[in-house]
Amino acid sequence: MKIALMDSGIGLLAAAAAVRRLRPDAELVLSSDPGSMPWGPRTPEDLTALALDVARAAAAQRPDALIIACNTASVHALPTIRAELEPAVPVIGTVPAIKPAAAGGGSVAIWATPATTGSPYQRGLIAEFGGTAEVTEVPCPGLADAVEHGDEAAIDRAVAAAAALTPPDVRAVVLGCTHYELVATRIRDAVQRPGRPPLALHASAGAVAAQALRRIGAEPTPTAAPSGALTVLRAGHVAALPDAALTYVEGRILAAGAPVR
Repeated sequence: MKIALMDSGIGLLAAAAAVRRLRPDAELVLSSDPGSMPWGPRTPEDLTALALDVARAAAAQRPDALIIACNTASVHALPTIRAELEPAVPVIGTVPAIKPAAAGGGSVAIWATPATTGSPYQRGLIAEFGGTAEVTEVPCPGLADAVEHGDEAAIDRAVAAAAALTPPDVRAVVLGCTHYELVATRIRDAVQRPGRPPLALHASAGAVAAQALRRIGAEPTPTAAPSGALTVLRAGHVAALPDAALTYVEGRILAAGAPVR
């Protein structure tokens, strides 16, 4: 079994680690193009072309499924990538977990890139799945880029700025960018208010990993031997995991799980 994941940069680590937890024996292909970051400010046409190149590089490795581990690419490029690769390669997109976050009502915040915040796409998801929840859209300028480079000071500044825009009575936070999942604990610590119930964080990595297995008819086997190889592609070329990836738990899980090739 071989599962490929794609993103502009290391935001795919969370979903890749989730796949590895479910199927330690699965081969993983991580395809990215960090030199083209950030994707958010680009035109839909430019972004789609970039994402399609990254998807083609992953597909050349002949995976059983491809996860688009990027919210922005899923918004703009999913139909184009599916049109080219399916049915030969099932393609799974990433959608912010608004529905489960809003199910409990109350105050909910969606942390996302400035390009996604306020977009018709996100507003449509809120209208469809927000229910009775009071949903606040919180832009997080610079956070994805800071996470990509493992810049601790910049991460702290971006998280603090977004936390200041988050309602004090918030019950749940949706992580609307896959990069944010790598610093989920820091986001929780910044938003949790003293005396308030524990904050619920809603991410997408686990759901897309499970969906990828379902699409290929595979069952989770978390006790399988960690025998799956890891192939890293950057702009279509075989590379090592970047140093910044190893500053996160998810990156270390992947590096330790199987030899990189």
